[in-house]
Amino acid sequence: MATTWDEAFADRYQEWSGHMTADVAFYLDLAREAEGPVVELAIGDGRVAIPVAREIGRRVVGVDISPAMLAQARTRAAEAGVELDLRECDMRDFALDEPAALIYCPFRSLQHLPTWADRRRTFERVAASLRPEGRFAWNAIAFDHRIAVQLDGARQEKPVPHTVRYAVGDNRVDLVLDDGAKSSFWWATKNEWLGLLDVAGLELEALYGGFAREPFTEDSREYVFVGRRRPS
Repeated sequence: MATTWDEAFADRYQEWSGHMTADVAFYLDLAREAEGPVVELAIGDGRVAIPVAREIGRRVVGVDISPAMLAQARTRAAEAGVELDLRECDMRDFALDEPAALIYCPFRSLQHLPTWADRRRTFERVAASLRPEGRFAWNAIAFDHRIAVQLDGARQEKPVPHTVRYAVGDNRVDLVLDDGAKSSFWWATKNEWLGLLDVAGLELEALYGGFAREPFTEDSREYVFVGRRRPS
């Protein structure tokens, strides 16, 4: 089971993620404030980690299960002249030699974990890998049934040709390329995310409705979470 961008999507990843730029500044601000190691889960091709590493002047540890994505990150980091500590690992099992000041997971990548148990295991690994008061940040979609009705079964041309299919009973969205390659993600409610923080021994620092730190409201369609490890 893939827990990051599907291997078959790797060669289209830059096209797919190219529109996403607002999150870089958000995670970069958190990294500037981190007095200690910085870790990105599901690092992909290094889209966020490379500018973060350049700005803070030290390595970012990058975890990903996809060899193809890690190869892209390695190449792009070398081209940018920055150093990443890349590790092929399932985010549910990662471990660090030194506790982190910041762990973040951009581009809704936690939603590639299909079950509560998978997410809980990941959150527990995060909590075990953070310093006291260390932060954990991520973003995820807030499910909107009206958008689902519009998109379900429809073929989209951008950012690459694909079809969106919803499996509501499984909380799952499938993105299917024309050649049959598929990547799936599972949505969760606000209370489920908050519950994961709680059971892992983390606490909520902030919940935003977007990367400009706007308030989260009932009309928000994006969760942007910042959690914190509870003091020892």
